Amino acid sequence: MAGWGMRVALAALAAWILAMPAVARAADGRTDGVTVAHGLAQFGAPALGPDTTHPPYVNPDAPKGGTVRLSGYWPSFDSVNDLVVRGIPPLSLALIHDPLTMIAGDELGVVYGLLARTIEVPDDRSWVVFNLDPRAHFHDGHPVTAEDVVFMWRAVKDHGRPLLRSFLAPIETLEILGPHRLKAHLNTRDDMRPVVEIAKTLRPEPAHWWSAEGRDISRTTVEPPLSSGPYRMAAVESGRSIRYERIRDYWGGDLLMRRGQYNFDTVTVDFYRDLDVRFEAFKANAYDLRLEIRSQWWVTGYDFPAMRDGRVTQLTIPAADPLGPQAFRLNTRRDKLADPRVREALGYLFDFEWTQRNILYGQYTRVASNFPNSDFAAVGPPTPEERAILDSYRDRIADPRVFTEAFVPPGTDGSGAIRDNLRRALRLFRAAGWVLRDGRLVNADSGEAMTLEFLDRSTGLERIIQPYIRNLERAGIAATFRLVDSAQYQSRLDEYDFDIVTVNLIFYAPPGPGLRTYYSSAAADDSGSGNYSGVRDPVVDELLERVLAAKSLDEVMLLTRVLDRVLLWGFYMVPQWYLNEVWVAHWDTIARPERFSRLQFQMRSTGLPVAWWATSP
Repeated sequence: MAGWGMRVALAALAAWILAMPAVARAADGRTDGVTVAHGLAQFGAPALGPDTTHPPYVNPDAPKGGTVRLSGYWPSFDSVNDLVVRGIPPLSLALIHDPLTMIAGDELGVVYGLLARTIEVPDDRSWVVFNLDPRAHFHDGHPVTAEDVVFMWRAVKDHGRPLLRSFLAPIETLEILGPHRLKAHLNTRDDMRPVVEIAKTLRPEPAHWWSAEGRDISRTTVEPPLSSGPYRMAAVESGRSIRYERIRDYWGGDLLMRRGQYNFDTVTVDFYRDLDVRFEAFKANAYDLRLEIRSQWWVTGYDFPAMRDGRVTQLTIPAADPLGPQAFRLNTRRDKLADPRVREALGYLFDFEWTQRNILYGQYTRVASNFPNSDFAAVGPPTPEERAILDSYRDRIADPRVFTEAFVPPGTDGSGAIRDNLRRALRLFRAAGWVLRDGRLVNADSGEAMTLEFLDRSTGLERIIQPYIRNLERAGIAATFRLVDSAQYQSRLDEYDFDIVTVNLIFYAPPGPGLRTYYSSAAADDSGSGNYSGVRDPVVDELLERVLAAKSLDEVMLLTRVLDRVLLWGFYMVPQWYLNEVWVAHWDTIARPERFSRLQFQMRSTGLPVAWWATSP
């Protein structure tokens, strides 16, 4: 605990904190049932007090200056408008924006004020007021006002990505109380989670800039956008590179969630279409920092001169982040994948153990939940508490195993011999009306052959998919790997024009409104949603709403584990793997603080560790 001053007050303070509604560990004031807070927690309380100057994982005296060169995560991008459904924006856009609050690097479900200097929340959580920092201004000198936040909210309501819309859905109206004062009236009560989701999602968009002739916030663009954050976008070459420049007189440089961070004067991001070329470029010192995504390279690829003489460093950083379930997503909108027995059969033909041994170098853990690496995952058989909830849906859940068994993905001995799994798969196919004829798996009634296409925009997983395809062929399935450009891939993804795609569904803990865009029936036909598998299950819909209505963290965990079981036994995915650490390699042009944050979501999402700095500013 930092910044509270005299120790003699701590005992009384601790008792007051425990008696408070979970708004903030330290509040600026409390009057007539309203708490004025510098930070919010979905459950419990924030750890850092209002007088804390910087998070413990940051060097507040980090030098400013220098350049860092990064490589893009994705093969390309075609828009720098990250609000709307259309287009593929670069992840590094987070560098230019100031949200109302920032997620804490050591705490799950906790945010601290950024653009919002203070936040007012009543005891019944029916509204929230954000008091904006009057110092905030856009890079053209125009002040940031409540109107700019309302402009962003309306754009998301009308044109936004489904996940963004889900985070802001609890807002009934957004009322401007003054130039720097904003009130969100909510359609929820007695729940801090939507308040936190809104606080971390809302940000200003410059209404005066977007209203200029030729600009339209509902459309894609590659014009560098006006923003208010620690960097401005200085140059864009669509699909190839972006250059960001640090704002020397950035208005928020002394804030809790900004001090000692965003230290490089220039950040450049070059995009590589070929992963092998990208790796060779790093070894040739074409860029400075790399988040490794391939275990083969991490284990065997870093034996090159600069590594041996100490100019390049490999870091394995533990990460306590709840992780998304990376998996082959099976599109149930396709008739051939509508039967859960077909989907279960496909799981028997993916040999994870062989893949782990021969391709992944034993570095990963198998996904066995929709909420891996977290306390929200179902583990083992249902507990009595979980069973009680499941029993209330007994007549509406088709697979009886959900009530008694632990879900375990099919396994092998890793030798590559899958005879037993193949027999189980063929039995399931037969039960679903698909039979082997002349070596082909065909529909017993129509004679239609089973064909499957794996869609991707990168060759990165082809070495995983091709052995899977060979196993599918042993079951008589004609499977192919289809590589398309990023624009076509995104379009087909948005319109659900695919059989199988590999997707990692990111979730934020505790799970919140984003679950609707991944698993609700309403999202199944919503273009651009995250419900890639087309889940349409009334039981899932009801459990989703119960999770979102839960009043305690224990209740959220219980209901999420039940939801997890129902989804798992629906076989909407063939689980892949996850890694509860981050692999980073960097040249000696970069330095870092002594300790890492517990959570690495920011580094994973932007590719830039924002608390690091250049060794030669």
